Amino acid sequence: MQFETLETKRLYLRKLTDEDYVRILTSGTDEELVTFLGVTPDNIEKERARAEKGFATFNKSLLIFQLIDKETEQLIGWCGYHTWYLDHHRAEIGYSLNHDDQRGKGLMSEAIAVILAYGFDTMKLKRVEAFIGPTNTASLKLVRKFGFTQEGRLREHYLTNGVYEDSILFSLLEREFRR
Repeated sequence: MQFETLETKRLYLRKLTDEDYVRILTSGTDEELVTFLGVTPDNIEKERARAEKGFATFNKSLLIFQLIDKETEQLIGWCGYHTWYLDHHRAEIGYSLNHDDQRGKGLMSEAIAVILAYGFDTMKLKRVEAFIGPTNTASLKLVRKFGFTQEGRLREHYLTNGVYEDSILFSLLEREFRR
């Protein structure tokens, strides 16, 4: 299977569209999914159930890049747009590293720089949004580093482990990115 790949100094970013993701989840063995997607064996069925519902609708899609360490060739996380409103030229950025020992090394800053350029240049986005929990200091610092503007607070926006949490809404407009 061929994948579009972007590159940074330390990372390969392997693009997975919603169609790729569904195809992998429906045809891969459990062992392949653990390796290729970086999910735990306990989460395979959850991921397959999400794929059955479909990621794309008539006006919304998903575009994720797997983050692969160039040196070790190991999957270390993901970064991309998990809510892409096609008609409105806007998307919500998301990202995650798989292990705590990868944090604090600037890897996500490296990835986000490329992902934002891809979003504005290739996807023709006009606006990128980020929803961040108020206690997630690493993510708050990261979006501010890239010039995102805080727009407001969404009360009880996400349900996490049975608890409703607020989100702080940030955005970055294309013209701000180009400055």
